[in-house]
Amino acid sequence: MHGNSQAVYMKNFERDNQLLSLCGLNCGLCPMRLGKHCGGCGKGNQSCAIARCSLGHAGIEYCYLCDDYPCKKYKSIDDLDSFITHRRQLRDLEKAKRMGIAEYNLEQEEKVRILDYLLSNYNDGRRKTFFCVTVNLLELSELQEAIDQIGSNAELSAVPSKEKSSYVARVFQSIADRRGVQLKLNKKN
Repeated sequence: MHGNSQAVYMKNFERDNQLLSLCGLNCGLCPMRLGKHCGGCGKGNQSCAIARCSLGHAGIEYCYLCDDYPCKKYKSIDDLDSFITHRRQLRDLEKAKRMGIAEYNLEQEEKVRILDYLLSNYNDGRRKTFFCVTVNLLELSELQEAIDQIGSNAELSAVPSKEKSSYVARVFQSIADRRGVQLKLNKKN
């Protein structure tokens, strides 16, 4: 019975913003969402403790709006990733709070466009997660720097797809190395 009551409870959880979850994940950049395996917060396949918590707090739209934020649910939340990186979760919530959701979403929409471009032009069938993590973790200016560098390589159009994809990954990795950012998911061993 408890399992059913949770599912019913989650049916009442709806969100308008599918780019940024209430807990700070950039859902618009998630490989599960891109693959249509997740409908996003309130429409996904799994119940979520943070979504249940939101319902218990008058359905707040973002955790930072709660008087208890950051609560114990955020302890070590950035340590491990799932199918999407969690490493910027708290920073992104704070950034959204500081900028305002409308401006934050504009930045996320630009990141979604960059991710779509990368997946359409440089994914060799094995880089989807890499590109999702990259676009999540690098700043918009760094992504644009990489896109400009890639675009200025006149020889790239004649290169086979696999080599082209490797080159693009190296460009992003170089920028990430400069900042000390690891472009892979942190999974539990």
